[in-house]
Amino acid sequence: MEVKIEDDKDMESFPMRADRKGKVGGRPIQAILQEATGQLGLAGIENPRLEAEVLLAHVLKISRIELFIRWDEELPESVSREFQALLARRARREPLAYLIGAREFWSLNFLVNRDVLIPRPETEFVIEAALRYVQGAARIIDVGTGSGNIAICLAKELPKVHIYAVDISWAALVVARQNAAYHRVASRITFLQSDLVSAFAPRFFSKLIDCLVSNPPYISSAEIATLAPEISVFEPRLALDGGSDGLDCLRRLIRESKGVLKAGGRVILEMGCGQKEALVREFQDQGYEVEEIVADYAGIDRVIVARLDS
Repeated sequence: MEVKIEDDKDMESFPMRADRKGKVGGRPIQAILQEATGQLGLAGIENPRLEAEVLLAHVLKISRIELFIRWDEELPESVSREFQALLARRARREPLAYLIGAREFWSLNFLVNRDVLIPRPETEFVIEAALRYVQGAARIIDVGTGSGNIAICLAKELPKVHIYAVDISWAALVVARQNAAYHRVASRITFLQSDLVSAFAPRFFSKLIDCLVSNPPYISSAEIATLAPEISVFEPRLALDGGSDGLDCLRRLIRESKGVLKAGGRVILEMGCGQKEALVREFQDQGYEVEEIVADYAGIDRVIVARLDS
């Protein structure tokens, strides 16, 4: 049974546990959801009814559809208390994905916790770009792999590719390994703790990598405090903070990637709003040709693709 984490899709549990059917001594699902919707609405949650349903379905280990089938069923107090505890955490703006432990990305399900950034739809443009440029057998480095979402999606889409998934956080790598095992691609992904590509150059794989992909930290330090609490309070700052102008990690990646890429190899990076011009100049200064700029669903330049000149 798979979890669906997008707002407009049914959501189920990941991983699955035994179903719980309340029989006596509690309140009906309908009344519980009505009250929970009000609580989340007062807390400023954008889709309070949807999220209340997701949380209750998660506690019961059933699909959202089953909630409506069991509309008048009374829940025991123990189940209601568990639900109320999750509800209180969501009202304090802890992200829904952390509460249920999963997020959908590229139509796949990923375990997430507070050690990793929650995968976002715009990062799928990195996957799409990589699929356009990587052909046949190749070696790819995914820098700052987090939950492993980019590396795992590419491993599933490109069966002849071997991927090196690196992160400076050991806790993040634990999550990524679990996800790789769940999706049965662990044999084609090597996980390494590394500060960017320091684990590779100059001793290992110097000039042997075909493509480097990354969703690096690119939010300026000052901007982080202005973001929604779900991000600024709960997501790992290490995966967000790109320094005073948001470009510290991006600049380092561009400069250090030359030590591992083949001639003609590519760098595919996710970037923030307004960063395109600075990154184009940086790539050109480092001997790259910028091949493509990809805008996201909101029209923001989100992904940059550059080729290392031969």
